[in-house]
Amino acid sequence: MAQKPIAMEQLKQIIQLQKDGVGIREIARRIGISRNSVRKYIALLAADTPVEESDNKTLADRAYGNDSVVHDANRLQQLITHFQYAQVELNKTGVTRQLLWQEYMVQHPDGYVYSHYCHHLNQYLKNRDLSMHLEYQVADMIMIDFAGKKQSYIDLSTGELVPCQVFVAILPFSGLIFCLAVHSQQTADFTTCINAMLMFYTGVPATILCDNLKTAVTHPSRYEPVFTDICHQLSEHYNTTFSATRPYSPRDKAMAERAVNIVYTHVYAPLRNREFTSLQALNVAMQEQLLLLNNKPYKNTPYSRWYYFEQQERSALKPLPTEPFSPKKVVTLTVQRNYHIQLSEDHHYYSVPYVHVGKKVKVLYDHRTVEVYLDHQRIALHIRKSHQKSYTTLAEHMPPHHQQMQQIKGWNREDLLAQATRIGPSTYQAAALMLENSIYIEQNYKACFGMLMLSKKYGSGRLEAACARILQGTRVNYTMIRNVLERALDKQLPLEEAPPPLTHDNIRGKEHYQ
Repeated sequence: MAQKPIAMEQLKQIIQLQKDGVGIREIARRIGISRNSVRKYIALLAADTPVEESDNKTLADRAYGNDSVVHDANRLQQLITHFQYAQVELNKTGVTRQLLWQEYMVQHPDGYVYSHYCHHLNQYLKNRDLSMHLEYQVADMIMIDFAGKKQSYIDLSTGELVPCQVFVAILPFSGLIFCLAVHSQQTADFTTCINAMLMFYTGVPATILCDNLKTAVTHPSRYEPVFTDICHQLSEHYNTTFSATRPYSPRDKAMAERAVNIVYTHVYAPLRNREFTSLQALNVAMQEQLLLLNNKPYKNTPYSRWYYFEQQERSALKPLPTEPFSPKKVVTLTVQRNYHIQLSEDHHYYSVPYVHVGKKVKVLYDHRTVEVYLDHQRIALHIRKSHQKSYTTLAEHMPPHHQQMQQIKGWNREDLLAQATRIGPSTYQAAALMLENSIYIEQNYKACFGMLMLSKKYGSGRLEAACARILQGTRVNYTMIRNVLERALDKQLPLEEAPPPLTHDNIRGKEHYQ
């Protein structure tokens, strides 16, 4: 085995003592090394270049050259170049260091033996596997994850052992941990976990960070991950934002990974010998252990996770909404020609602004509301109604001429007469007669409304005059009043009243014909 080289400080002491004229025996005694070692280093340093003018690197190269393994610079550079390729290949299925070393030896027959190859590879990977310390802000983020190891309970009806997923969350600033057992990672259970988590923390952070689980992320991406509809709904309801880690980068949520290991130790382990007969019983036991964990003081400090949360983080969280989140169903529908969309569950129609006829819209609905979105903008909101095969229509969604028709249908007798009164007494009298013309109430309203609309074309004064002229006859209707206005008969002098009938003895009355 090669002798261990002396320290640089001892080497400099040898140089100084030799310069002062001290003998080899005395130098060996003072420094505590053998006389042969002193002779060897003096011989190695006997070069043309004065020792005093050499820096530490040059001095080490001259003094330690025969004690360290001499690596050929060219061969080492070839190995480093090979490691750049090997680092990528090691991530592929079935690729081992032995296989890569064999490929290396085929290309470089004078290369390093396997043990030296592995030593240099470890050093190469270690220098590239660096971690960064992160400082977390108060109430800025909650990290969530599902534990890799499952819990379970016994189904009494079948005796079957039912496995359960365990949801784990942590507030990185205070370190407060939450966990909950659910049956799966599906949307319904995921929603239950988020609701329970935020109720536990009694507030909402700015961001919820998760990995790329299918329930939350549809298209993983390093820069722009695409989240599921349920995440968008949760974000809107709780006024927060979902964020995802980079694919295959668990260190992006290192606190959550650490929290999972802590849950294994402080929740799983104490419950390992207990049996549970329901999911509820399992969660009650887990919450008991979780309470102990969060109140346990940190190492070398009297303060716990719960203490830091109560003192610094709880008040900084955003308030919870009045009701927990309820997931909404999502469907994509086409706006029909009558500017309505139909929910197939109850065959009910809901209106959409008429300008969107023919477009594909996203409809989110639950038992309370129906929301219609186009290009991520909400264009309609309705109260959910359970009446089948009926319509819910908002006036602002209708085109102008349909609004006018709706306005006509919406008139009643009092409204029409009130508008006629504002024009004049003759108009009021004509409107009253028109409303009694037919047994079809809708037709009467339409005719009366049309007569009143003539004031916009001809003016209120002319309409009042036309009504006064028509009232001299025996009939009053919309067409007669319109004809009077079109022919300007309202501008003519009023008709003279007929003279009263003559009365004398030679005129027979109506009694004569009975």
